[in-house]
Amino acid sequence: MTLFHFGNCFALAYFPYFITYKCSGLSEYNAFWRCVQAGATYLFVQLCKMLFLATFFPTWEGGAGVYDFVGEFMKATVDMADLLGLHLVMSRNAGKGEYKIMVAAMGWATAELVMSRCIPLWVGARGIEFDWKYIQMSFDSNISLVHYIAMAAVVWMFTRYDLPKSFRLPVTVLLGLCVYKAFLMELFVHLFLLGSWTALLEVLLESSEPPT
Repeated sequence: MTLFHFGNCFALAYFPYFITYKCSGLSEYNAFWRCVQAGATYLFVQLCKMLFLATFFPTWEGGAGVYDFVGEFMKATVDMADLLGLHLVMSRNAGKGEYKIMVAAMGWATAELVMSRCIPLWVGARGIEFDWKYIQMSFDSNISLVHYIAMAAVVWMFTRYDLPKSFRLPVTVLLGLCVYKAFLMELFVHLFLLGSWTALLEVLLESSEPPT
């Protein structure tokens, strides 16, 4: 039962990435090492973000149940580094726009999956007792893939010189939503006392919105 539960969680978390890589045509372009380079850029960006947060935003020691709105907002602003990282990855790859988007998004999302969910799934999902949180974690990894594909597409559109002026404001708003998605979700959960499944559904709906 334990191994079966772990296998289900592992397949739910990782197979959509493999299917996306195969069906998007990236395998035909031999883009594997390009995705690895994008993942390495993700690691560098996250290291810079952690150093910046540890230096300028130490742990807030407020009262229990008190939400530090300003502090969390400032911390979320640091996620703009992800936009710069995605732009850097796409600018270093030659080819069509959809190729650049998929390489950057696949490398970014896969690196996040390996670094943030691999060990928890290996340690937790192999436990004796069944726990829904690992199923939620696997679903969340799929949502992250959709989110990073949408984010890369929005960054690519924003950096185009031929983007019509009428689209500039909507694309900028979408960039802001990409940066502050985690902050807004945490705020909604805190204000409305949402359950974990409700919060996960809201993340899915927000990430699956078309980029214009």
